Amino acid sequence: MSLPSGVVAEPGVVSGGFLRGANQGYVIAIISAMLLAFTAIIIRALTEYYHLPTLVLAFWRAALVALVLLPLLLLFKPQWAHLRLEQVPFYAGYGLLLALFNSLWTLSVALNGASVATILTYCSVGFTVFLGWMMYNERLSLRELLVIVVSLGGCFLVSNGDSMGNSRFDLLGLMVGMLSGIGYTLYTLGGRIASERRYPVWNTILYVFGFSAVYQWLFNTLLTFFPLAAFHGMAGDLWFLSQGVQGIQWSGWLLLLSLAAGPTLLGFGLYNISLKTLPLAVANLILSLELVFTAIIAYFLLGENMNQLQLLGSALVMGGVLMLRKAK
Repeated sequence: MSLPSGVVAEPGVVSGGFLRGANQGYVIAIISAMLLAFTAIIIRALTEYYHLPTLVLAFWRAALVALVLLPLLLLFKPQWAHLRLEQVPFYAGYGLLLALFNSLWTLSVALNGASVATILTYCSVGFTVFLGWMMYNERLSLRELLVIVVSLGGCFLVSNGDSMGNSRFDLLGLMVGMLSGIGYTLYTLGGRIASERRYPVWNTILYVFGFSAVYQWLFNTLLTFFPLAAFHGMAGDLWFLSQGVQGIQWSGWLLLLSLAAGPTLLGFGLYNISLKTLPLAVANLILSLELVFTAIIAYFLLGENMNQLQLLGSALVMGGVLMLRKAK
């Protein structure tokens, strides 16, 4: 992707007041990480208690975001629901990136296990630093680079990285996991480009998730008719929660709607807003707090305990963000 002509590479920072400019971006990014932390909790419930196929879940997550957001925009900001012809190629490509990232992450979990897949995905911080330097001239000091290394170490520990040696870690799994990290980086970059083009954030969320839902439907359909061993059990009927001996599982649909309207819609929306004032690497790094928040929420809601290494990793990630904020 290349930047459109006439855009300013550096994000604008407004001085004066605590909740302005970069300060506002930090607050919004942290709130985004807190909301996104509920994603894994809800997905776990849907997959373990309702046995919802992964690609079906991914489709409804994207589709419901668009279905919830569209009437809200038509009611309160109809101009933001307008899709211009010149936006279609960008949103179609951006939606494909989001769909591929979700699919790659799912495959990475299948090949590597959740811990290793999470670690590889959060290696996207390094990719983001490189792209931020190449495309936006975002130069990071030695201290900031050290903070990124420390925070990545924290991500490793929080995601229970000490079990890596017990996981199946072959070349294919490594490549898929790294590609999922690159996909995550490209999603972040797409949000910045949309911001630089002055596309309204909620307009971007609406059509990117709309296109993503179309791609996820295609992926699920293809894997239903042409199943692959690596995706065994991940594709299924889109109306899975309305079929079977139990009939319509309203609680499952409610969880799906909550996942779309809460962590996904607000989480991704606020994250894209934070990209208006924060460098790519900084926003991506703050979002890694999602790992810490997820562990805390899982402790209180699911009774999951963190071991000593995970507690240490939480402290490293938190400390890294605080050090980075002080440096700024």
